[in-house]
Amino acid sequence: MNNTEQPILRVENYGKYFQLHEQGKIIPSSHDVNLDVYPGQLTALIGPTGAGKSTVLKGIYRSYLPTSGRLLFRTKDNVEIDLAQADEHLILELRRTEIAFVTQFLHALPRQATQDIVAQPLIRRGMDYSQALNIVHETLSAMNLPKALWSISPATFSGGEKQRVNLARGLVSRPRLLLLDEPTASLDPVTTEKVIGLIENLKNEGVAMLAIFHQPELVERLADSVVKLNPPIVAEQILKEIA
Repeated sequence: MNNTEQPILRVENYGKYFQLHEQGKIIPSSHDVNLDVYPGQLTALIGPTGAGKSTVLKGIYRSYLPTSGRLLFRTKDNVEIDLAQADEHLILELRRTEIAFVTQFLHALPRQATQDIVAQPLIRRGMDYSQALNIVHETLSAMNLPKALWSISPATFSGGEKQRVNLARGLVSRPRLLLLDEPTASLDPVTTEKVIGLIENLKNEGVAMLAIFHQPELVERLADSVVKLNPPIVAEQILKEIA
């Protein structure tokens, strides 16, 4: 790793727990997470089930507000902002232009064509529709998604086909920071190899990535650094910390 280069993302003492007020319960998740993500490199999150790996990604994307810690993101203008404190308008703008998140599940409007779903990030950046479709078609081909499926809704697709659409939408935008939550979980070995090739291409283009893989062999092949999360602390300890 080139330590002279500034990280795109620094996570400092990140923590998240969920408080069920009506039941008087606290559900612990991520705790005391520290990591850096650099341009052109992939940082892998590993750890046991329940350690809060997905919660870290959702906190960075601001699907969740963190309970504690800082999420310092360096924008393309070289301005460092704390994603934990940024206002919603800035978060939406960063999602549009700099940060993408590939989740395990595809969320899309019903009856929307697959190619239009994948083209959304490009259209939102002002790209011409026909130009966006050219890029989308190349990406869907690389994902081994049959051409007959491009113009129909993915509502009836298999889990693996939906995951290919989800990946294509995340990869096509070439974000500065790409968050990947088990991107190959539902894919066959041939498509997995194609996705690995696309991830390696993005690294070569300077995209920074933070990813969760449950397959140790993928961590070994793709990760430039590995961060292991510890199991969450017990609820009683959380209560002491917030008392």
